[in-house]
Amino acid sequence: MQTTDKTAKEIFFDVMATPQRVPFGFGKKAVLVNVDPQKAYTRTDLFKTAYETDPKQLDYTNQLARGFREKGWPVVWTHVAFLDSAEDAGVWGTRTDTPDSLQNIKYDSERAEFDERCEIDRSRDVIYTKRMPSAFFETPLQSLLVWHQVDTVIITGGSTSGCIRATAVESLSRGYRTIVPMECVSDKHESYHYANLTDLHLKYADVMSVADVLAWLDGNA
Repeated sequence: MQTTDKTAKEIFFDVMATPQRVPFGFGKKAVLVNVDPQKAYTRTDLFKTAYETDPKQLDYTNQLARGFREKGWPVVWTHVAFLDSAEDAGVWGTRTDTPDSLQNIKYDSERAEFDERCEIDRSRDVIYTKRMPSAFFETPLQSLLVWHQVDTVIITGGSTSGCIRATAVESLSRGYRTIVPMECVSDKHESYHYANLTDLHLKYADVMSVADVLAWLDGNA
């Protein structure tokens, strides 16, 4: 095992400055999967469970969503919510039981609501409620991607170390080119955030600037 005195953030930017593998790259058609931009995780003024890495994260996400709609490509928004009994949280909901606990994000609660800053076109965007980390797990996402014949999955949201990582790993496992715009994902602590961005970039996804993703989107006629 290598050891270092560098922070996770320093290691991440070292990795990004020195390419260590061939990029997966973009394919021909993509889906935008916005993972859990709900108040429980975005409204730092309301909930202790919320976090922010880049203050313009949702602005960038909205820019991507507008670009996808212009192309007729699918835009997906997921959020987490559970029954009053929390039985659908399974063992994941057994760690704690406080008002801030995961399994206590109830249907129709404020914590389950999407952040008001999200520009969701409810007439055409796809909305899934998920109960586990990956946006693929027990949702119709795979069927949607088959229908749209996409080969690339672009992921935004949070948390980088949790639901973003789980969704990215499952995306690659299902054969999709997987892209994570670094300004569009966030986590509770920069250590978790950058450590997982590093690992994702080295193994499972292309982590890149949102500017590069938008440039590809604009240039993909």
